[in-house]
Amino acid sequence: MPIKNLAALTLLLSFNATSSDFEVSGKVAVEERYFFETNQYDNQFPHSQTSILVEPEFYWGWNNGDDTVTFKPFLRLDDQDSERSHGDIRELSYIHASDDWELRSGIRKEYWGVTEFQHLVDVINQTDGVEDIDGEDKLGQLMVNLSLVKDWGIVDLYLLPGFRERTFAGEEGRLRAPMVVDKNNVSYESSAQEKHLDLAVRWSHSLGDFDIGTHWFHGTNREPILTPEQDGDKLVLRQYYNQMDQFGLDVQATIDDWLYKFESIYRNTKNGNFWATQAGFEYSFIGVFDSNADLGLLTEYSWNSRGEGSLQEPGASFQNDLFFGSRIAFNDMQSSEVLMGFSTDLDHSATSFILEANRRLGENFKAVIDMRVFNSSDPIEQTYAIKNDDHLQLSIEWYF
Repeated sequence: MPIKNLAALTLLLSFNATSSDFEVSGKVAVEERYFFETNQYDNQFPHSQTSILVEPEFYWGWNNGDDTVTFKPFLRLDDQDSERSHGDIRELSYIHASDDWELRSGIRKEYWGVTEFQHLVDVINQTDGVEDIDGEDKLGQLMVNLSLVKDWGIVDLYLLPGFRERTFAGEEGRLRAPMVVDKNNVSYESSAQEKHLDLAVRWSHSLGDFDIGTHWFHGTNREPILTPEQDGDKLVLRQYYNQMDQFGLDVQATIDDWLYKFESIYRNTKNGNFWATQAGFEYSFIGVFDSNADLGLLTEYSWNSRGEGSLQEPGASFQNDLFFGSRIAFNDMQSSEVLMGFSTDLDHSATSFILEANRRLGENFKAVIDMRVFNSSDPIEQTYAIKNDDHLQLSIEWYF
């Protein structure tokens, strides 16, 4: 079914949902970033960046909730980086639920994975690279998803028509490479280009203390190969998206106060193939120091079979890296939480630090603080390109 026809069908179903439940919610946020060091590259802004985010959500439900339509648009306006001022439809989907199956169609976000610091198996949606560099913000993906619920597990079948190119910071933006990614210079291995029909299958099941998932994905690689190309008097990065087959496994085990996490993928492309793994654990201390707070300690290790020579290739962000972190849930009336993490590349003198903290203010507001610190002295290591981009970010979010 063509994309425009599928979207029209989704809208038609929503308008036919008379005498249905209707809800409006969402958030509006004001975000301020401050970079501690001045710009590393020409034309970048020096220090301060302000933006406004609007993300409403419209929900229709009928037939006792067996049929639902959700519409979730997204808009950000940024005062420094024109590429970061962008809009997207994060979700515009129709879902019908039956006793042992569920059909979901339209634009959706689908998350796979269990690890904290890298999400190897999360392959369905494209990364929204202008939002942040952690890969957790995703663009909406057009799909038809049939979910079959069996005693031996849940089987999800996906048809993914239409591909989304990754977003990148513009010439004025921070957190980017020395050369700007040219959004108008894009090529594909498939002759269908962005209209290639991708396929995916996932099986998931809970066995005692273990939650297991495995998948196969066939289609356009979400991670582009970036190559320098002359554009007039300057060099830019050209995007090339190849075809890939990816097989993945994710396992999470909850045993007493321990949480064990494992993700692994095998990816095959015309350019070659590789294995990658992310594994670790989290141990939770409940009610530390006779308080209501819970403290979790995290450790994860990342490995990639291509080694350090692959650092500039897609899917090779971490090839021999160690991560440490802690998570504090204060369990107070304000739902205060803090996550801190530290990573080190065991092959290069590169480290990074993250801090994420949030606290509810009254009934409808939340304050969120994020900090990123990068340290790298080896040009082959990816964080070297953003070594001047240490920053602190404050967001005030209003929920309605």
